[in-house]
Amino acid sequence: MREKLRYALYRGLFGAIALLPFSLLYVLSDMLYCIIGKGMKYRRNVIRTNLRNSFPEKSDAELRAIEKDFYHQFTDNIVETIKLLNMSDREADKRIEVVGGEIVDKYIDEGHPVVLYLGHYANWEWVPAVVRHFKKPEFCAQVYKPQHDHAFDRLMLKVRSRFNPVSVPQKQVFRTLIRWRNEGRKFITGFISDHRANADVSHHRTTFLNQITPFSPGGEEIGKRINAAYLYLDVEKKSRGHYRFTIKEIVPTDMEAESPYTRRYLEMLEETIRRRPGLWLWSHRRWRYK
Repeated sequence: MREKLRYALYRGLFGAIALLPFSLLYVLSDMLYCIIGKGMKYRRNVIRTNLRNSFPEKSDAELRAIEKDFYHQFTDNIVETIKLLNMSDREADKRIEVVGGEIVDKYIDEGHPVVLYLGHYANWEWVPAVVRHFKKPEFCAQVYKPQHDHAFDRLMLKVRSRFNPVSVPQKQVFRTLIRWRNEGRKFITGFISDHRANADVSHHRTTFLNQITPFSPGGEEIGKRINAAYLYLDVEKKSRGHYRFTIKEIVPTDMEAESPYTRRYLEMLEETIRRRPGLWLWSHRRWRYK
């Protein structure tokens, strides 16, 4: 009963916010910026440590500018994600440009499922809108980690269902994708693979943003089992609330290397981040394990 009440409260509050036009949503975002970025100083020590270690060549003034850009994007993401509860297809098409959808159709026609890599960059919650820009997959899937708060988890699944993706819990993704492949289904699956890898489990290392970084090759290992094609989603922020998503092929520089597709994905993601660093999620403890 308590979970149902919490969900009703979340749904009512977020639903009311979602009815606001974007102009007012960004006023709300600016207010949240003052509270989270200037008042609470949300995870400021983590953000500053990550930035300093990633960009030792930058001055303090440059790092503070990136930090400010991060907080603005962080609060924009909050209101833009809520807006998915009341966002029309027409509004989505006006605000989201997709380049390269024909690459997905080509691989599906050739009989390959598609593994689409992306990062916690700009607004990743709007990424499922890419499904409106290709035709061949039967459905799009996204991997997610369930929230501890079941009521909030239910709400986020509602938000993330806006463009009708199939949400697959992280612990079920391997057997689910194998089953779909065995059934002959045509699908594309999104993997956000820049989160912290458990160093006690993952023994894979690469240099990412100037630091030795553990990574998990899980998406690539699953891709091998289902004969998948590997693609990358490059994201650009054109203006506030307007994004360009470009689908690119992942072409490893060294096929003899361990986990060549995952390593190339991280190189491509770093190129994206360096283009405008403030749009990445610097508040996560990516390098907690040394």
